[in-house]
Amino acid sequence: MKLFFIGAGAIGSYLGGFLSRAGHDVTIVDPWPEQVEAIDRQGISVSGPHAPFVARPKALHVYEAQRLAPEFEIAFIAMKSYDTAWATRFAMRFIRPDGYVVSAQNCWNDPVIASIVGTGRAVGLIMSRISVAVWEPGKVERGVEKGASTGYYVFRAGEHDGRITLRVQELAKVLSVIDAAQATDNLWGERWAKLSQNSMGNAVQAMSGLGTLEIASMPRGRQITILLASESAKTGLRLGYKVPKFGAAAAETWAQADRGDVFEELNAMLTPKESLGRNWRASMAQDVIKGRRSEIDHMNGFVARKAREAGVPAPVSEATVNMMHRIDAGTVKPAAGNIERVLKAAGY
Repeated sequence: MKLFFIGAGAIGSYLGGFLSRAGHDVTIVDPWPEQVEAIDRQGISVSGPHAPFVARPKALHVYEAQRLAPEFEIAFIAMKSYDTAWATRFAMRFIRPDGYVVSAQNCWNDPVIASIVGTGRAVGLIMSRISVAVWEPGKVERGVEKGASTGYYVFRAGEHDGRITLRVQELAKVLSVIDAAQATDNLWGERWAKLSQNSMGNAVQAMSGLGTLEIASMPRGRQITILLASESAKTGLRLGYKVPKFGAAAAETWAQADRGDVFEELNAMLTPKESLGRNWRASMAQDVIKGRRSEIDHMNGFVARKAREAGVPAPVSEATVNMMHRIDAGTVKPAAGNIERVLKAAGY
């Protein structure tokens, strides 16, 4: 297949690298000049819970894309949420009349894409257990176990109307060379579960400067994680979404975290055991380290807005957004003490 990616960051490089190695004709366009030049020069070095390899997709600067024809079958949007609108308008110039656009992103960007290309040309893609990072040009690394080894579907491709169509089945098959994939009839519930998973961890790492293991090792780190997950789960369920399990617990369990026995159960689950694993940095933490703008308004900020609409109290989400606004503005630096400040601001 002829596949177009706008975005050669972590997820674009990882997916594009795998699909190029699988024999697809992959073109990646990105505004990051050093990344494009590194891929042109040496390909993408891909590492993770699999044998490392080097892939050689085509890589173009944004200004070079003018030479491309509208001949691509699928365009993947692999940019930050705040770049979704312009990236979609840019990408749609290069897809065939029968082609479609895939949101390969965090957050809730599917409606934005559909408003530009139409729901008939928009497909959602949920990606879980696939934390990836690019710390230097030309090298992408995955840091979480492969889902296929645990019987978990990492990729879930879905239509906006919930139908299981041939194209989402084919998309899942294409992605299965990377990890376990399936078509889903529950795009919005799956999307909310992924949003909740991101909301309970990304901003906590970004505001604190700590990794997953360090946060899980702190009682207040576990508390803020549980409270953020609870607010998000309550909101999604109140909105009527069929929210699948996330963060190793059912959405209904997270939603009851204000019960002492449920909180203790979740706290015990999050407490690191002897096999500690890796102290990974999620995407928002990576952005803060690199001095880039965070996706906070599209992640915890979206949860907080929907919670207000649904009448669900979300003080920890609100305080988290306020803290991240200050970090984005440069008036506050990431520090472990920010977790305590957010919890106190939320009344905990």
